[in-house]
Amino acid sequence: MVIKVFLASSSGSTAIKKKQQDVVGFLEALKVDYAQLDIACNEENRMWMRQNVPEEKKPANGIPLPPQIFNEESYCGDYDTFFDAKEDNLVYSFLGLPPPPGSKEAVQADKADIVENGTHAEETNAEGNLDDSIEVPVEERNGDAHSKEELAQAADEEDEGEGGEEEEGEVAEGETADDEATEEETAGDEAPAEEEEAVEETDEAHAEEEEEQEEADDDREEEEDLEETQEEEAE
Repeated sequence: MVIKVFLASSSGSTAIKKKQQDVVGFLEALKVDYAQLDIACNEENRMWMRQNVPEEKKPANGIPLPPQIFNEESYCGDYDTFFDAKEDNLVYSFLGLPPPPGSKEAVQADKADIVENGTHAEETNAEGNLDDSIEVPVEERNGDAHSKEELAQAADEEDEGEGGEEEEGEVAEGETADDEATEEETAGDEAPAEEEEAVEETDEAHAEEEEEQEEADDDREEEEDLEETQEEEAE
């Protein structure tokens, strides 16, 4: 397929010359095969261009101005539609040509095909057509795709997290048990001390009773001696 660009080599309009140069320069940069057809020096080219531009694409006066672009016999558009396609990275679609692999337009077309049909544009059958039997998972079309490795990793992290919590719980229980045992030992140490204090208090009480008893005995002996003395004096 050859792209045909209808130009006016001897146009007096600076704007038309600039538009023609822009189209030709961009096609050369893309290395697209094209042919320049001059309508200024060739009446046949002029008539063919005017007859094959669709009526709805012609200006109000009915005379289309160059540059006009065709893919063989199929009309592509004028400069304005070409410019819009260039801005949107859709020049190959505008020209009716397949975009080269790896180009921005090819990547965009692949993404659009995945969204619409659930298939990869590069996956074709033996005849060079898209293989509709190859489908993309619903999760991938919805942007929720996760690899098995990622899911497995997430599950392992959850298990590790639960295991860590269990270990922390066991450590906390062990610390609580140790604290209780320490408290019991402390309580056990305090009990003998309290018993010793009680024994000491009992011993002191006995000692005081004995002293009181001795004092009472001494008083009784003094009273008896005093009575004996009085009796002797009375006699």
